[in-house]
Amino acid sequence: MKIAILSPVAWRTPPRHYGPWEQMASNLAEGLIARGADVTLFATGDSLTQGKLAWICRQGYEEDPTADAKVNECMHISYLMERAHHFDLIHNHFDFLPLTYSRLIGTPMITTIHGFSSEKIVPVYQRYNHIGHYVSISHADRHPALHYKATVYNGVRTEDFAFNPISDGYLLYYGRIHPDKGTHDAIQIALQTNRPLLIAGIIQQREYFEEMVQPYIDDEQIYYLGAVGGPARSELLGNASALLHPIHFNEPFGLSVAEAMLCGTPVIAFNRGSMPELILHERTGFLVNTVEEAAAAVEALDQIDRYACHLHAYEHFTTDRMTEEYLKIYRSL
Repeated sequence: MKIAILSPVAWRTPPRHYGPWEQMASNLAEGLIARGADVTLFATGDSLTQGKLAWICRQGYEEDPTADAKVNECMHISYLMERAHHFDLIHNHFDFLPLTYSRLIGTPMITTIHGFSSEKIVPVYQRYNHIGHYVSISHADRHPALHYKATVYNGVRTEDFAFNPISDGYLLYYGRIHPDKGTHDAIQIALQTNRPLLIAGIIQQREYFEEMVQPYIDDEQIYYLGAVGGPARSELLGNASALLHPIHFNEPFGLSVAEAMLCGTPVIAFNRGSMPELILHERTGFLVNTVEEAAAAVEALDQIDRYACHLHAYEHFTTDRMTEEYLKIYRSL
């Protein structure tokens, strides 16, 4: 079976630090290749894969200040579609735009929907409901107007995240700096519990960072580390006493949540979106609704078995499991 994996071109695949869609495209591509599949990854020219790499955009437009995002996206998608007849299957990780080609090619296309940027994009998905072969990444993220082939949870590379039975005592916020992700709330939780907080992630909304986050950074209790990727990511997640995930939107999955638990680190998250599907309340973390409840959960972290966190993530959120579930979908087509 010849499979084309279509990754986004905002960042390199796999990303150097941020880029969850690119990370999942990479994890799946490498998982399929390890099982002997003939995989071509359509991504940026600086991407890394054990399979074949096809590219027309040299760098991700988020990393190239001279690039135009729309131009790169159009060039990238059309580059695959013009070669669609060479493949038995296309797996789209690039949102709704590739669907507009799906009636113009003979190759079946599976689309993993990694979330909805707004309700305005749903009509595109609706138009291709019967040929889109949609896969959701959590039950919580399913749209009632769409037809789904399956739900497949995102998979983490187990070799990238080592289990750590002992923490260094700090709290961790790991994610983009944005009101939706609750960076400010994580700071308030740390202040209420008098615990050190390490903040890691790209600044996605500069005004929010300068007004709600930066004034608290003192390098004594609240630290900002910038974007952290590679091996340092596992060390940072694994040494934390807890990952704080006080989200203010219905998050489709939450990759850092699975990664933290795989390292043995419990997660304290606001009970929204997919969080009840990822976290076992009072076993691998705590599902809370307010900063005050989160602060109380910090004081109860001693009751969480870190190995139970690791085992839960290992059984449900690994690349191996994700790859096997996608192979079942491929075979059904």
